[in-house]
Amino acid sequence: MSKLLYLLATLFLASWANGVRAQSEERRALSIEELFALADSNNRSIMVAATAVDAAEENARIASNARLPSVDVSLSLSYNGNGSITDRNFRNSFVAPIPHFGNSFSLEASQVIFAGGAIRSGMRIAELQWQLAALDMERNRQEARFLIASNYLELCRLQNSSKVLGRNIAVTRQVLDNMRRRSSEGMALQNDVTRYELLLQNLSYDSIHLQNAISLTNNQLTVAVGLPSSIVIVPDSDGIEFEAGPEIDIFEALPVQIAQKSEEIARHAEKTSRAERLPQVALFVGDYLNGPVTIEIPALDKNFNYWVAGVGVKYNFGALYKSGAKIRASQLAAKRAAEEKAVAEERVALAAEAAQTHYREAFALLETKLKSVELAVQNYDVVSRRYANGLALIADLLDASAQRLDAELQAVDAQINIIYNYYKIKYIAGTL
Repeated sequence: MSKLLYLLATLFLASWANGVRAQSEERRALSIEELFALADSNNRSIMVAATAVDAAEENARIASNARLPSVDVSLSLSYNGNGSITDRNFRNSFVAPIPHFGNSFSLEASQVIFAGGAIRSGMRIAELQWQLAALDMERNRQEARFLIASNYLELCRLQNSSKVLGRNIAVTRQVLDNMRRRSSEGMALQNDVTRYELLLQNLSYDSIHLQNAISLTNNQLTVAVGLPSSIVIVPDSDGIEFEAGPEIDIFEALPVQIAQKSEEIARHAEKTSRAERLPQVALFVGDYLNGPVTIEIPALDKNFNYWVAGVGVKYNFGALYKSGAKIRASQLAAKRAAEEKAVAEERVALAAEAAQTHYREAFALLETKLKSVELAVQNYDVVSRRYANGLALIADLLDASAQRLDAELQAVDAQINIIYNYYKIKYIAGTL
């Protein structure tokens, strides 16, 4: 008796808490496509990835500046003190006047015309990293959408299960009322009434458990799409349109594209490391204006201007013995990237085959579960009539009721399972 009172108190408190929470909630009917649109604007992981794309774009612009000429301008003004001249043994010194105002101006421009492909590879790496960041953002977007779709369908399943459970509770209460009436007439045992009351309490607890699960799933959805927690999303599984499972192009799947970009980056990094062993050739031009002219004694209070132009060659001999390990490391990195690409292709192929198989299987499962519901309802009706005529035990009626409830819940799961597998195929294909 104490356990029954405890269960009743728990159910009362939970119902009261749900009632208080419902007063501050706002119900809003949203389709799954509307949730996707909200996520594109509000999901934090997508926003972080979008910022990374912007940063990678700026880095690509910076890398492209390496092919532009370098221009250096220098200007200085100075105060020059007088000089002194002595013999080699530092005797017989005298002052050499120098104009005190000094100025220096230089303009230098250079353009690298050959660097062993290092500049071109650096630009290509930055561009590939930009593309990789865009693919990573799309991967975050697809992951967020698949999470939203999964939670949305789970919310549909829970709410449909709640409806099924509600119908069963209503039927159970009706049967219980009939039992109580028959018990008062001496046509049913009080023990049968007690056992059915316990069934009703268990169903009521299951209903509260479902409501809590609905609330938790709703919170996950609102966080994913950036809605206030007070919003209660009303899903509609009947309004979801889906077709036969789309074909999956393995080489267009996001994991494979990301692995391919990583391999290209590794190949260009290998070219950059090899370029260190090649000379760097640049054209240069410069103009210089200095004053006073101090190479004359006495110093000339004049400006001396001259210009230069030519070709410069720069070679780092240290790269001959320093870059070997770097080149080998870049070769291994490129080999690893190629192997990771092959692994990504295998994983996508296996995942695609499994998803399409499960999608086709889901239709057969639904057909089986709907047939199970039909048989379970027929069995319950037969046992219910037999119990009413005193030809069946209460245990038979409880068992038939449990079988009907289980069959109806499994049918709900099977219906949602079809849509889930459809969205999983689209997620693997990267078209969600």
